[in-house]
Amino acid sequence: MTHKEQQQLGKTLWNIADQLRGSMNADDFRDYMLSFLFLRYLSDNYETAVRKELGKDYPQTEEDDTRHPLSIWYEQNRVDVEEFEKQMRRKVHYVIQPDHLWGNIYELARTQDNELLQTLEQGFRYIENESFDSTFQGLFSEINLNSEKLGKTAADRNKRLCTIITRIAEGIADFSSDSDTLGDAYEYLIGEFAAGSGKKAGEFYTPQPISTILSEIVALDSQDPTKGKKKKLDNVLDFACGSGSLLLNVREKIKGPKKEGSIGKIYGQEKNITTYNLARMNMLLHGVKDTEFEIYHGDTLLNEWDLLNEMNPAKKMEFDAIVANPPFSLRWEPNEALAEDFRFKSHGLAPKSAADFAFLLHGFHFLSKEGTMAIILPHGVLFRGGAEERIRTKLLKDNHIDAVIGLPSNLFFSTGIPVCILVLKKCKKNEDVLFINASERYAKDKRQNRLREGENGEPNDIRTIVETYINRPEKVERYARRIPMEEIEKNGYNLNISRYVSTSVAEELIDLKEVNDKLGKIDQRIKGATDKHNGFLKGVGLEGDFVV
Repeated sequence: MTHKEQQQLGKTLWNIADQLRGSMNADDFRDYMLSFLFLRYLSDNYETAVRKELGKDYPQTEEDDTRHPLSIWYEQNRVDVEEFEKQMRRKVHYVIQPDHLWGNIYELARTQDNELLQTLEQGFRYIENESFDSTFQGLFSEINLNSEKLGKTAADRNKRLCTIITRIAEGIADFSSDSDTLGDAYEYLIGEFAAGSGKKAGEFYTPQPISTILSEIVALDSQDPTKGKKKKLDNVLDFACGSGSLLLNVREKIKGPKKEGSIGKIYGQEKNITTYNLARMNMLLHGVKDTEFEIYHGDTLLNEWDLLNEMNPAKKMEFDAIVANPPFSLRWEPNEALAEDFRFKSHGLAPKSAADFAFLLHGFHFLSKEGTMAIILPHGVLFRGGAEERIRTKLLKDNHIDAVIGLPSNLFFSTGIPVCILVLKKCKKNEDVLFINASERYAKDKRQNRLREGENGEPNDIRTIVETYINRPEKVERYARRIPMEEIEKNGYNLNISRYVSTSVAEELIDLKEVNDKLGKIDQRIKGATDKHNGFLKGVGLEGDFVV
């Protein structure tokens, strides 16, 4: 399926969502919509594997038989069901009962069956608790099928669900059900729901153009970006992963269109339970196997993930690439215990008023010696004093800050403030910092500003940023500059981008003496012309002088 067709599927589903949610909050309806899309994907994937496994034994149904073929097989082969399900768990790593498959759910919805609500609820619980390993536990915990938002009575809720599921099923019937197609549609919907969620969108969504910049940068050869992207990443981490889009973007960049690159395992951490569930669904919908990713539900600042709490340096978890878009200037509660925490001990604690550097130091601690980290932060981290100045100074003196990229304001649904991307490395050799001031290069849309992607004759702001990072020029007028550490030190380790790369156009210098001489000459010409004119007046007998 072409990219245009994938976009069309996304738009089709969004139109359905927009029509059906009625007065329901966009965030609430998002969870229902995306869960049903995910069930459709799981079902299609499972049925494909079942057909292959059963071969000629897969039942053929009569035209008037509304039962699912797998239901018929279960009825006819009861003694073999247990062994069959063991085999399916080995092959696709999960099992869905025949009654819970999308085809049966749709049939119940189409016929307005009163059992839909109960069947759907049983299906979600089975998938969570019995279908899979820990990858599915609690996956639908935020989906309340008995919510009054769907209807006051069970009958009302059942009827509403019938309508929603029927419309979704019919809307996507003509589109492919492969992971690329549904995965892209899922991403499109996440973006549209984010647009309708305002500030809440910051909890789960990084705009795709910004995600692309971070992903391309961490995929590059860390020693010499001009060599292009790495062939392989053993692992990648996003410690505030939201819906997982950034991680998937890194995976796409490494693998490439011809799948020439490889990535070992994807790791993500997310505090918000709803968003944590979105991330797990997103991974599976994009064809990432359950063995290829691990998403943890927990607080990053408290480091609740056992995987990242190994005290033995020889067993310490390290990552080849780290990307993150953590909450901006989050208030937190640092204490004495955290002051001794291995992540913060050598740099100091971020202030209570802003955890930005706490997030940065968390990720940086786990960055491998040959890895690259790219993190989105508010501009305040570049110049604020106190504890943040001390942390920033140490990172600079240790030569760990590779680049500072300033972006335009109003790119995010959740905030209008301008943000920056900090690129950090432990393997950095050059003794300077690359500053890119991309704050003036964007298109203005109705709701947000937008980084242009080179379509319809527009400039490609994303490509310009990435290419400038790769080539690391000495200077690009009003856009980029490599700043030696001596100059940064003279500025008190202040990284305010406009100190080093100003986008303002210099005013033309005016030579005041030259201007004064010109005005004097003009005055002389005016006086000469006036005297001559007054002479003509006297010659014809008129009194008085012509006054200028």
